[in-house]
Amino acid sequence: MEGENKFAYYSQQLRELKDDIPSKNTNSFLLNKKVLVLNQSYEPITVCDAKKAFLLLFLTKAEIVIKRKEYAIRSKSIVFPYPSVIRLSSYIRVPYKKVELSHKNILRRDNMQCQYCGTRVGTFTIDHIIPRSRGGSDTWENLTTACTNCNNKKGNRTPEEADMKLLSVPTKPNHILFLKQYMGTVSQEWRPFLFMD
Repeated sequence: MEGENKFAYYSQQLRELKDDIPSKNTNSFLLNKKVLVLNQSYEPITVCDAKKAFLLLFLTKAEIVIKRKEYAIRSKSIVFPYPSVIRLSSYIRVPYKKVELSHKNILRRDNMQCQYCGTRVGTFTIDHIIPRSRGGSDTWENLTTACTNCNNKKGNRTPEEADMKLLSVPTKPNHILFLKQYMGTVSQEWRPFLFMD
């Protein structure tokens, strides 16, 4: 089966998907589950939904590295193994994934937790560890998450001057950290690919 015919055939199969688990919205539930996508070099690139993963597999642009044993997807005539981790068939040059310095990303890096008192409730602000008025810059290493109370208490001082210790040293995150956070609970079978073992 070649090119367009293959695409048309598998697209039709995908439209006819039925699964093992009887439930009103199971097809949509299964097709929306997350799949880890690896480059040909086994480096994690992104996470996609199962529907996109199936299309990559059908077009032979990817192969299954790890299947989900508890699920199977069926059409009228074929049973498809359900992917958990897929690997692209050819290497894709991924530009260096620079994580944008933004208010939202600082909160994400710090897990929505004040880095002075540790609270996870209330309103959060971004604090300049070395205040801007004293030469502090807008960098990953000089910005941290602070609750309103701690930010007001610290004021225009350094943490040392305010006698407030940081819970962690702020650093520039990499895209794998944000990939892990985006995924929430990480499946056991994904952990080796995300350098978590």
